[in-house]
Amino acid sequence: MRGSAAQDFEGRVALVTGAGHGLGRAIALALSGRGAAVWASDLDSSELAQTAQLAEEAGGSIRTSRVDVTDAEQVDAWVAEARGAGGTIHLLVNDAGGVLGQVGRPIEQVTEEDWHAILEVNLGGTFRCCRAATPAMREGRYGRILNISSGAGLSVSLTGIQAYAAAKAAQIGLTRQLAHELGPSGITVNSVAPGFIRSNPNTEAQWRSYGEAGQAALVEGIALRRLGRPEDIAHAALFFLSEGAGWVTGQTLAVDGGK
Repeated sequence: MRGSAAQDFEGRVALVTGAGHGLGRAIALALSGRGAAVWASDLDSSELAQTAQLAEEAGGSIRTSRVDVTDAEQVDAWVAEARGAGGTIHLLVNDAGGVLGQVGRPIEQVTEEDWHAILEVNLGGTFRCCRAATPAMREGRYGRILNISSGAGLSVSLTGIQAYAAAKAAQIGLTRQLAHELGPSGITVNSVAPGFIRSNPNTEAQWRSYGEAGQAALVEGIALRRLGRPEDIAHAALFFLSEGAGWVTGQTLAVDGGK
């Protein structure tokens, strides 16, 4: 499905992390459907295969790779492969992250390992992918980087997980810093901060934990009185990645139904 001319990504090479399900999948499919050559990565190869199948059913195509964004060598190899095949890198979406199955605990019960694990995948993964992709963007003097943060980075985490709130806030800080560093090379760097969306096993478990009363209270606190969908985030992503956002950088947009 083609969008407007401002959101036509024909000829663009796009990298999307965390594309095995949820938000990353929705963004990868939206880009593929608008003509981009999409390189999608995730840790779960079977879910990536489903993403590729959905793209094919919609008349598009997505190249998939199992990539651990906490491993610099894997990230560098993936980006190099995409650059070699497409000649350059135009778009990068950093969606890989999450709470890694952790639950909220008092800070005195949080281990060093659990703290660093969440920072490594959410903040470290974004850093590694940006570091790997920017040389091609600088060379071409064009690029769009989009970091998928969270409402937890703007306020507090609904889960109470300290490392997640810290990582997502730091991701927003990295967005602002890179926007100023990379702007002279024609590269924009922006962020989307989604509200609560049932998009993966962790958010499904979180939703169940609230019970009926908690679920109703959460929805009641949203101005639009509904939970978001992955496609809602994909729509915002398409704007930031498009030609129409050529003079927008260093920004973080809360896409949360209104708070």
